[in-house]
Amino acid sequence: GYAVQSYCEANGYSVVRELVGHGVGRDMHEEPQVPNYGRRGQGTKLAEGMVIAIEPMINLGKRHVYQDADGWTIRTRDRMPSAHFEHTVAIGKHGADILSSFEFVEKNLEKKSLKGENTSEQFDNQLN
Repeated sequence: GYAVQSYCEANGYSVVRELVGHGVGRDMHEEPQVPNYGRRGQGTKLAEGMVIAIEPMINLGKRHVYQDADGWTIRTRDRMPSAHFEHTVAIGKHGADILSSFEFVEKNLEKKSLKGENTSEQFDNQLN
């Protein structure tokens, strides 16, 4: 958590505390909880064989959020923009391997762009 928090805050962003990453195994959400904030050396010790989801919610403004009445939507209290990222990481003997990737999306967007397709217009049309 310290690594995420210190990097984000050094670049002028805040990190939401109410939402955390988690272990991944037979169930999608398992222990341990993986906070995106904390003090150096005080988080969960990562060990070979662990699979975790690192998923910070990073805000342009303050770190405080609330949940809408729908029980799902999370909003920043100060109404500033926010982004939520996620990567699933396997801890191996010689380091970590990122299991999630946006490579598939990037390749397909690139293919459409090379074909002259207006991908942003297509996306806008899907939203309307």
